[in-house]
Amino acid sequence: MIENYVCQVCGHPHDPAEGDPDAWISPGTAFTSLTDTRHCAVKWIPKRKIYHTVNGK
Repeated sequence: MIENYVCQVCGHPHDPAEGDPDAWISPGTAFTSLTDTRHCAVKWIPKRKIYHTVNGK
C-alpha cells in the first residue's frame, strides 16, 4: 500500500519516498511528521488542505 498526500487545489502530490528537496524534506519523511506550517510546494496551499490518498486514489 502506497500512502501519499495530494493538494486539493492543484493535485501536486507529496510522495514520502521522494521527499521534496526544494523544501528541505528528505526522502522517507512522512507527511504526518511535517509541521502544520507546511504548504503545497506549487500553490502554497496550507497543509490542512492537502488530503490523504492510498495507491493514488
